[in-house]
Formats: sequence, C-alpha cells, structure tokens
Amino acid sequence: MTNQTPAPIDLTAFEDTIGNAFGDGTPTLWATASKDGLPDLAPKGSTMVWDKDHLAFWERAHGTMLENLRENPHAAMFYRNRDRGVGARRFFGTAELYATGEIREAVRSRTVQAELDRDPDNKGVAVVVRIDRVADGSKDVQLRS
Repeated sequence: MTNQTPAPIDLTAFEDTIGNAFGDGTPTLWATASKDGLPDLAPKGSTMVWDKDHLAFWERAHGTMLENLRENPHAAMFYRNRDRGVGARRFFGTAELYATGEIREAVRSRTVQAELDRDPDNKGVAVVVRIDRVADGSKDVQLRS
C-alpha cells in the first residue's frame, strides 16, 4: 500500500459531471449544521463548479440549510455518478452567501433552468463554497495547501 500525497484543490475535473448532475438525475447532496451542531441534509440540483477552488448552488428553498449557513458556514457535499465514472466523492468547505449583487447574479445566470423555474419570484440566494478538501471514499485526494 502506497501513501500518496493529495493533490492541490482543482475542481475543474468535475465541471462536466457536477454541472450535469441535475440532468443526469444524480443531484448533489449538501450537509450543513446549525451553530449547535444539529445537522441538515438536502439535495441541490443547481450545484456547479464555480472555479477551480469553489462550488456554488442556487438556494431557493430558504429553509434549514440557509439558516444553518448563516449560523455556521461549514458545509459538505456528496456526489456519486456511476454512469459517469465518479465514485463516492465528498467535498468540504466554507460557504459565503450572496443575497444581492454581482456574484448572486452570476451564479443565477449559470443555474439550470429547471431550478430557476422553481424560484419564479427570484428570491434565491447564491451560495459559493470554497473547497478545502476532497475525499474519495476514505482517502483525501485533494487538499488546500
């Protein structure tokens, strides 16, 4: 068994798979926790690779997940798609919320139409998550240096 040093964070390899998760019927699952540590888990059909360091999604539900992120910005995301050759990947990072402004509009412009259709009043919040760690199964495969 060899110990391999995890690569630096570079999410661009996931652009096609994560970017098409909704259409593939394999939405990402996001986990958050309140300031008291109470967990929440929710599928997000709008998850995208924002850039090499960040994932983003359109938060239209305004429920527990958004409340948790306001109290505690740490988040984790799970993605798996056997048909596209992606095993159980876990992404860990810190979220920033954008209720107004340029970044909000940029995330909205890249959000899949089916998710925008579920937000007819355009009340969604852009969530941009800086990823610090990517794990494949039990092994870290990418780490922020």
